[in-house]
Amino acid sequence: MNLQRKFAADQNRYRTMRNEELRESFVIEGLMQPRVLSMTLSDIDRGIIGSAVPLDEPLVFGSFAELGGGAFTARREVGVINIGAPGRVWIGDERFALDRLDSLYVGRCDEAVRFESDNPVDPARFYFVSYPAHTAYPHRLVRKAEANRIDLGDKATCNERTIFQPLRPGIIESCQLVMGFTCIAQGSVWNTFPPHTHDRRSEFYFYFDLPEDSRIFHFMGRPDEMKALPLHNEEAALSPSWSMHCGVGSSAYSFIWSMGGENQEFDDMDHVPQAALA
Repeated sequence: MNLQRKFAADQNRYRTMRNEELRESFVIEGLMQPRVLSMTLSDIDRGIIGSAVPLDEPLVFGSFAELGGGAFTARREVGVINIGAPGRVWIGDERFALDRLDSLYVGRCDEAVRFESDNPVDPARFYFVSYPAHTAYPHRLVRKAEANRIDLGDKATCNERTIFQPLRPGIIESCQLVMGFTCIAQGSVWNTFPPHTHDRRSEFYFYFDLPEDSRIFHFMGRPDEMKALPLHNEEAALSPSWSMHCGVGSSAYSFIWSMGGENQEFDDMDHVPQAALA
């Protein structure tokens, strides 16, 4: 298990970047590999994006000098969402069973965290995001049915979707992490449109349930110089606070969104008028 590093370009350098350079700076690939606990540390708010797909053996968070040593969660909080078959997350001796699209908040602690699948033939597929934490809040499992649900969009604008907010104020307490997932309805392809920015926080997108021969086009950058990142299934896009973001797929899909920064209010966003896009 290695901790990869990713350094994002600033809003001036990104204007001249080619597609492969944009991917190197803003896309995380290679997630959801069997028997692998994958982790990438971004310099965007020092967020960590990763996945764990345990088969016959558990996968366990390690200790990294880049994080100050000690337990992975010694100075961090973690949000976990399972997009696969049933599995378990252990925090020390405490066991949390996650079905598909259940979520778990892991508070700051010195306990070992390990991931297991109920059935190695049909494994759990855990996606997680971690941010630095200044204090400890209780661990909490949130079932999909317990998440705050918002139905948005319209068939006429091809953005009919359902937002699930499991890790948010009012359901769990966290230092800065807010996390959930959005499911696009059949016949719709747009998410988060019109686009917006978050000056007070960053956001990470992880796209899944996308057919292998389909693509997501994740739009980013300044509204007057927008760029597109073509993404495959189970890839993540990093969105710094200065960048607008929205996406469109060649078929229906789902995505996990996660945010960290100064404000935990989901609706704290600055919309970008469509007429301003260039």
